[in-house]
This record gives sequence, C-alpha cells and structure tokens, in this order.
Amino acid sequence: MISKKMKAALEGHIGAELESAYLYLAMSAWCEGIAFKGFGRWMRIQFEEELAHATKMLDYLLSRGSAASFGSLEKPPADFGSILDVFEKTLEHERRVTGRVHRLYDLAGAEKDTATQVFLQWFVTEQVEEEARVTEIVDKLRMVSDRPGGALYLDKEYGKRARA
Repeated sequence: MISKKMKAALEGHIGAELESAYLYLAMSAWCEGIAFKGFGRWMRIQFEEELAHATKMLDYLLSRGSAASFGSLEKPPADFGSILDVFEKTLEHERRVTGRVHRLYDLAGAEKDTATQVFLQWFVTEQVEEEARVTEIVDKLRMVSDRPGGALYLDKEYGKRARA
C-alpha cells in the first residue's frame, strides 16, 4: 500500500500531466491556426505523450491498491505570441515538470517507498529527453531569428515527428 502523502502527490502529478496535455493541445491548435502545420503536429504528439504519462501514473497508483481522485484543469492560453515564444514557454513548462518529478522522487525516498522511486526513475529519464528535445528546437528557432524561410523549414522538419 502506498502512503497517503505519496498518493496525494502522485494524484497532483497526474493533474499536472493532464494540464500539460491541455496546454500542448492549445499550442497545437494555435500553431495550426497560423499555418505552422508541422509544429502543430509536433505539439499534437506532445499532447498524446502527456496523456500517456498521466495514464502511466494512474495505472501505477491503481497497481498499488489506490484509487485516484482528480481536480479541475487550468484553462490554457489561446494566444502564444510567436512560434519561438511557443517553444520557449514549452521549455519553461518542461523545466517545471522536471522539478515536480524530482520532488516526487525525493518524497518517495523520504517515505521509504523504494517501489515508487524505481517507478519514478522512468519519469526522471523522460524529462531529460523532453528538455533536450525542446532546447534543440528553441536553439534552432533562435538561429533562424526573423528569417521566415528558416522557420518554415523547421516547421516542415519537425512536422515529421512520429508517434512513439
């Protein structure tokens, strides 16, 4: 059985993953609305990954004999400024998620919940990959700066992202 404190923290993280999904779906819609179909596809896949993360965490809670309760989700913005702004906000967001995962991992250690620490290791590794992937996009968008042809090329390239 999982402790009440750990259960509450994992439930909170399920909500955070669902909010991430909601944010990325809004970003996808915004990108597609301004003709960045490739970045829209990239964000749509990101949306699906975040849903999978929430489901993975829920399934873990259930496997430990805990039902889960859910709160409401915060409404994401509808406008994101520029395509660079979208990915800078994404990077900030992923860094916040990384912090949450690290706090969960630390809590599992404090609760002497080795099984949860082992489970969370997957999320720790995933966040390293998430931040690296988004940092690359931000760096490339900064390189092309105000050259629309460069952003359109990146849109085409990142639109090739396949589902995992």
